[in-house]
Amino acid sequence: MNKISTLTIENNEEFLRQTSRPVKLPDPELEKNIELMDRYFEQSDRTIALASIQLGIPKRLIYLKNTDIESVSRAFTDQKTEEDEKHNERRILINPVIISREGLTDYWETCASCLDNMGHVRRPYKIVVEYQDINGEKHLETFEGFESTVLSHEMDHLDGILHIDIADEVIVMPLEERKVFRQTHGYRITSKDGNYEELVRGKPEKHMVR
Repeated sequence: MNKISTLTIENNEEFLRQTSRPVKLPDPELEKNIELMDRYFEQSDRTIALASIQLGIPKRLIYLKNTDIESVSRAFTDQKTEEDEKHNERRILINPVIISREGLTDYWETCASCLDNMGHVRRPYKIVVEYQDINGEKHLETFEGFESTVLSHEMDHLDGILHIDIADEVIVMPLEERKVFRQTHGYRITSKDGNYEELVRGKPEKHMVR
């Protein structure tokens, strides 16, 4: 099976910065699009979510696989358990729209499309999202904690926004160094409620990188 790679800012930045178009259901290409994303995740043991534009499909389509912070942390430090290996959650969100945002968190985010660029990003603790499933059914769902961070990151991709665009700080750090870095720079919650727009306007804390 041929290796599937994400588009990156090195060669495809202009493409990645476009606004993805809505999916019009029924979409005869949807099954093939999702199959490509399935195959990508089969080949990647650290990717936890993806916007389809990262695979060259500029549609408002998001694939969530594993958004549990504990198992994600173990994966990034090469300490995955047998249960982590078995875990194969897969959720498809079509035409997602954020209805509301609350609270404030921060995390040093990375992205397969942004290479070794890691950015300190503040996100809402809780988001309410409206989306369609693969059958066209509409859902209104609340995402909290790290799952909110992951989904917010992917939602930005749909509008051509990269995490390095909105980060308080950006550093370049290769994977092996990130494994060590993650052990002391994890996901942090500042507030679980309150108006996100007001909270994020506050001055961010300074972070010791080294």
